[in-house]
Amino acid sequence: MITRVDSTDHPLALQELSDRTDLTPKVIDEFLASRSFPLVEGNLVTFVFRGPADAVYLHQWIYGMPSAQPFARLKETDLWYLAQEIPEKSRIEYKLEVVEGRTHRLIQDPLNTALARDPFGANSVCHGAGYEVPDWTEPDPEARTGKVEEITIDSKAFGEPRGVSVYLPARYRPDRRYALLIAHDGGDYVKYSGFKTVLDNLIHRLEIPSMIVALTHPRARLREYANDENHAKFVVEELIPHLEKTYPLLDDPSTRGLLGASFGGVASLSTAARYPDAFGRLFLQSGSFAFTDIGPHQRGPAFDPVVEFVNSYRKRPFPLAEKVYLTCGVYESLIYENRSLLPILQSTGMDVRFVESRDGHNWENWRDTFRGGLSWLYPGPLWMVYE
Repeated sequence: MITRVDSTDHPLALQELSDRTDLTPKVIDEFLASRSFPLVEGNLVTFVFRGPADAVYLHQWIYGMPSAQPFARLKETDLWYLAQEIPEKSRIEYKLEVVEGRTHRLIQDPLNTALARDPFGANSVCHGAGYEVPDWTEPDPEARTGKVEEITIDSKAFGEPRGVSVYLPARYRPDRRYALLIAHDGGDYVKYSGFKTVLDNLIHRLEIPSMIVALTHPRARLREYANDENHAKFVVEELIPHLEKTYPLLDDPSTRGLLGASFGGVASLSTAARYPDAFGRLFLQSGSFAFTDIGPHQRGPAFDPVVEFVNSYRKRPFPLAEKVYLTCGVYESLIYENRSLLPILQSTGMDVRFVESRDGHNWENWRDTFRGGLSWLYPGPLWMVYE
């Protein structure tokens, strides 16, 4: 649980500064230059801002927390701070709101160089005690790199051509057969989650087999991914046959998988539901699996077809694949929906694994679950030996 610490109790690092009688700008400069921010002292994390302001607020994307939490000013200086107790191994994205008169600015933390990017820009990142960026997400000079090539499919389902990027592993050979994974929002996975680097590293480490990954690019994402018949038809009746003709894929539906986050998770689940014999592996990350037990939902009209689909599946669940890897961050609003889906999926006899993380609804949370999910769904030679 994340809690605010009373502003009258200075964090240890700030207490020494507060006790000084010569709290000059130079003293503050030296204090800031000698430390990294946010300040992490065990489970206590202190956010710090320095500059002219009438008020400063912390904006965190954590479900259940106030949307704007006020900083306190340190004495009569221009140094502001906010202390929180944050569970270990947490990862939090945030921005600062700086108020001067009638001007409100939402900015990245000037004292923090750690940033996470998404389609809307970038957020500052706080790493709680014990959290480390996984080494397998960083480029490995010893790992041979795969390549990505572009294909175009003249889609009758969509009534227009659709581009798809295809990842081919290092040492790709036309005379071998490969498993297939189809990743919704594939371009965003590559750009914001380092997906290609992760694939290169995990294949190099023998944690997953060499595989082919189709990276799709939606045009009307909220419509196409919300249990859309045309989207499912495109994936199963157009994309997969095209890939089978073009690349040496294993002739076994159990080796095909779907990956998706948020609405992409809905697209993966609903496509498998429309074609229950087409896939053997599902990787569902923070799926937007909104449902209702009674009364209307509160998530807006884009969720209407999602709620209808999830309600229907909850009422009459059936097997969709052999294995399902389900993940969600405990700091996102969808944690309840994902926890609720778990027993529904398990009731069908599918092999289901559910993993929670101390993170929110973002691309690096999804990145951090790749190793566990991919190596469980597609165990490579390393895991095959030790299992």
